[in-house]
Amino acid sequence: MLEFKIENGYRPGSIGRIVELHGTFYHDHWKFGLYFEAKVATELSQFLQRYDKNRDGIWIATVDGRVEGSIVIDGMHAENEGAHLRWFIISEALKGTGAGRKLINRAMDFCKSKGYKKTYLWTFEGLDAARHLYENAGFELIRQQSGVQWGATVNEQYFESGNE
Repeated sequence: MLEFKIENGYRPGSIGRIVELHGTFYHDHWKFGLYFEAKVATELSQFLQRYDKNRDGIWIATVDGRVEGSIVIDGMHAENEGAHLRWFIISEALKGTGAGRKLINRAMDFCKSKGYKKTYLWTFEGLDAARHLYENAGFELIRQQSGVQWGATVNEQYFESGNE
């Protein structure tokens, strides 16, 4: 089995590699294109420019120093809206290794340690492996609707966890 390490915080090359993982996966499996990849790059860069380690979290899964996965907790609006779980992805190389579960557990432990009452995420129907991990971590599907926030029409899903 491939050995991976979970690292806390930004590391050089993370932005580019996280964007690459998202762009490649969602193009190959869902035919998302330039709009989606540019949106991930822009929003991830904006998040990291305002990153506050007292409120936000980023965890990177690496194999031999190469970024192979990520998860982010954006705590900017945690008091009113809840903490936002974002940019959760693992490479094909890490699928089935437990890396995804470990990333989600780190993120949720962080939310609990900060006393965040709620954590939420947006995803879309069809990402069954991720949904299984979300539900195992305590997330529940609250609502869904057709939407285009990722640059293609999908059945968007909103999940919440009460961080109990």
